[in-house]
Amino acid sequence: MDNNGVGSWLQRRRRKSGTKTALLSAAGTLSYEALAERTDRLANALRDRGVAKGDRVAYLGENHPSFVETFFACGLLGAIFVPLNTRLAPPELQFQLQDAGARLLVNARALEASASAALEGTAVTHRLVVAADGGTEPSGATSPAAVGHSVTVEQYGEALQGAAAEPIDVAVGHDDGAMILYTSGTTGKPKGALLTHGNITWNCINTIVDMDINRNDVALMISPLFHVASLDMGLLPMLLKGATVVLEAKFDPARVLDLIQKQKVTTLNGVPTTFQLLCEDPGWAAADLSSLDKLTCGGSAIPRRVLDAYEDRGIGFTSCYGMTETAPGVTMLPVDRSREKAGSAGLPHFFTDLRIADPMGGAVVPGEVGEIQISGPNVIKEYWNRPEATAASYADGSWFRSGDMGYRDQEGFLFVSDRLKDMIISGGENIYPAEVEAVISEHGAVGSVAVIGVPDDKWGEVPQAIVTLREGESLTAEQLRSFLDGRLARYKIPKSMVVVADMPRTASGKIRKMELRKQL
Repeated sequence: MDNNGVGSWLQRRRRKSGTKTALLSAAGTLSYEALAERTDRLANALRDRGVAKGDRVAYLGENHPSFVETFFACGLLGAIFVPLNTRLAPPELQFQLQDAGARLLVNARALEASASAALEGTAVTHRLVVAADGGTEPSGATSPAAVGHSVTVEQYGEALQGAAAEPIDVAVGHDDGAMILYTSGTTGKPKGALLTHGNITWNCINTIVDMDINRNDVALMISPLFHVASLDMGLLPMLLKGATVVLEAKFDPARVLDLIQKQKVTTLNGVPTTFQLLCEDPGWAAADLSSLDKLTCGGSAIPRRVLDAYEDRGIGFTSCYGMTETAPGVTMLPVDRSREKAGSAGLPHFFTDLRIADPMGGAVVPGEVGEIQISGPNVIKEYWNRPEATAASYADGSWFRSGDMGYRDQEGFLFVSDRLKDMIISGGENIYPAEVEAVISEHGAVGSVAVIGVPDDKWGEVPQAIVTLREGESLTAEQLRSFLDGRLARYKIPKSMVVVADMPRTASGKIRKMELRKQL
């Protein structure tokens, strides 16, 4: 094949695993052969509608086979896939469609209103609407009348049925753009990270090597695929290896426990909140979890009580650190070191390197905090149409500046302190909120926590804790300070506490501190 990119994976995999189940979902079961054929048809359908190499195709929808098919169909054509966050408001979607210059949008019928409202002023000329089961249904109210330019709206299932099934082989290399993923926007206007076919491939190789993924694995995808960790460290490595993926559109703890037992799930990815809700579900104690052997957690440190709950069931965690710009894997903490290196993000992935740099770009000694910088074939080379942001994001031309602060111990294990932008400077002392949050999360009453800096006449700024409480629990600021006394230096202990019903979060589960600051 001339196509050496991710689009060729299903074509190559069908030769080895044609009859094996690739995807299980509410829409049905697809073998690797069936998934490859549907992807061929979709690629032909997209090409018939004017999509060519380098063009951008956006997708707006929950976890569904059509997401997977659109991703691989773009790869077959050499087009660039743009997954959109389903939680975004129409103006936010509109910005990303405009910024990427997408010419075709695939959207779930359930998100029809958002899709229609986001098209004004974009370059989108065609839209394919996915029925709940991925099949066909009447057009109903689907109409381009709400937008100011001509958009041809068709049913996704009908487009596939009417397209040729012949394979497409476009010359695609590892340096070609494969996907634009927009940063979560926790610190400002989102930027499009342009991931190449090589970035995605090397990240998947890293994941397969470091997680010992094999063809017998069954991965349950409960986190949104439009998030880089779910897609690039969950779905894609599994399909590359020939394993089976179970797609869930929504996260429901009781249903997840049921699926683990019925489908003999071996692999589960999520954020600390996900795993906390699972072990607090009434069905946890009786659930058969014997098939689980790979739990991967990212986003933030795992609270000790959650770690205990799983280890009591004989299940360990692999903790990860990464970001969109690294496709996303940077480090991974092996299960057998999770207790010994509690709080660590682990060691660099097999084909990834990192260093800790001081403000002048110099090396620091073990234990000294500095900026985490990353290099490797999984690291992006550019932001989409943002040359200034690209130039500012690299040190010495090849080291990506993460904007995260951290240190390495004597064995090279990484400990992430916090975002550089989130660091609190109180009376000249640096306070890293992640460190304080990790200790607060050990309190039995606390469900989730965020620590931010608030103005103070004497110290400039001081830490404030924002918490949600577990059901039936209560907590006062004085009780929290008493709990932290002796566990943290006095200047790190929050001077005030606010209890909220819920935390504003990104799609990946990270707390939006910028939004919290605005609310409070």
